[in-house]
Amino acid sequence: MKAIRNFGMFWYDFVVGDDITIAIGVVIALAVTALLAHNHVTAWWLLPIATVLLLVASLVRVARKANNRRG
Repeated sequence: MKAIRNFGMFWYDFVVGDDITIAIGVVIALAVTALLAHNHVTAWWLLPIATVLLLVASLVRVARKANNRRG
């Protein structure tokens, strides 16, 4: 049973890591891309845009947190 728990914890740490909002954003972007592709809409452009937006949001959040700690 311990091996199963460790396996699950590995995958959680691998997928989620330090920021669950990034993981959720990636899942949403993949789901929307799949939905658009299923409806025969060209959707290759969505994932790069989502990646940049998620990265910017993460950096802004970390910068604000660091700024609040300084004073």
